[in-house]
Amino acid sequence: MQTEMESLFKDLVVIDAASFVAGPGAATIFADFGARVIKVEAPAGDAYRLLHGRHRFDFNWALTSRHKEAISVDLNTEAGRDILHQLIQTADIFVHNFRSDQIDRYDVAYERLRGLNPRLIYGQLTGFGTKGPDADKRGYDTTAWWSSAGILDLMKKGQTAPNFPVGGVGDHASAMTLFAGITMALYQREKTGLGDAVETSLVANGAWSNGMHLQGAIAGFDLSKILEEKGYRSPFAMIYETADHRFLVLVSPNPDKEWPAIARALGHPEWLEDPRFVTLRAIMKQRDEVRQLFQDAIGALTMIEACQALDAESLSYSVIEKISEVVQSAQLIENEVIIETHSEDPDFQWTVANPIKLSSLTHRPVGDPPKLGEHTYAILKDLGLSEARIDELIASKVVRLSQAVDPAS
Repeated sequence: MQTEMESLFKDLVVIDAASFVAGPGAATIFADFGARVIKVEAPAGDAYRLLHGRHRFDFNWALTSRHKEAISVDLNTEAGRDILHQLIQTADIFVHNFRSDQIDRYDVAYERLRGLNPRLIYGQLTGFGTKGPDADKRGYDTTAWWSSAGILDLMKKGQTAPNFPVGGVGDHASAMTLFAGITMALYQREKTGLGDAVETSLVANGAWSNGMHLQGAIAGFDLSKILEEKGYRSPFAMIYETADHRFLVLVSPNPDKEWPAIARALGHPEWLEDPRFVTLRAIMKQRDEVRQLFQDAIGALTMIEACQALDAESLSYSVIEKISEVVQSAQLIENEVIIETHSEDPDFQWTVANPIKLSSLTHRPVGDPPKLGEHTYAILKDLGLSEARIDELIASKVVRLSQAVDPAS
């Protein structure tokens, strides 16, 4: 009998004091599997709420803040820091992406918090690591994951500038690593009874993602230099355009074996008898011509026709899907990658699931993300603060309540 995901981590309390994407993304996965996650924001709110401020719905915020409770507290005040410390004393996991000056200002160094709660798992996400000259440099996935790890260097044509990368890709990859590290620390806590500090960075995750090419550079195979001098010209791993102006990427991991299948799929079996193409070495010496032959053949077919031809020979390829098509993909919906929500907002009828699946669990239903300070009052009451003290904190602007929240309720 299946149970809901909320049963897995239902006994865990996570304090998510991180901002933007990677750190909060790790906390989101715990929330997806049932943990109580309390999002700590400044009175002005996490800037991520307004990343696409012109759009009426904070869709980025909804993705990363589902299932969470929200408390708005000013950590620049002693009273605000006291509230955070009280929350941490009740928590299993604390997630943040503060720089060293903020760690000192907010009094959230690991040694300090371990004294308050020896079982605490302390999860820290940084841009460039906690040591070295860039330790306090502000980092985003565009700068730390894409750029500093060398990924963008491999995504340019010749010596021209690479295209500016899309945001959030490295953040979500790094969130998975932080989640995994915290889960490892929880497993260790089962054995020792003690918490631990977990740390990862955007640049470390970028380097791991780019590991094949970095290892090549270590061994003297500098793909970046090769691309600058010669370009990437293999016809067997290339993007091609169809007659109806769609694009597909062909990937042939064993071109010597798959050359006959490609020739048949593209409607040119005579290539197999052509003396210019008798060996793979001969083909690669004329790679530019072969690539053009592939393009001419694929360019004469519509996207559907090209897919049918390649599928008939069981070749590896993929259509470069448009974003609007991905979110309606029957394949992704069937595999619960794109899932329905319980929101009544027309812009949040569907969302993206985290990529972890356990056969014994079903998805926790997704509702609307919290408003700024929506649960401040209830969370403070749970901590044992009196109504009079909460009113004092509100009046002094140490905490903020959502305008939609009626404390009397």
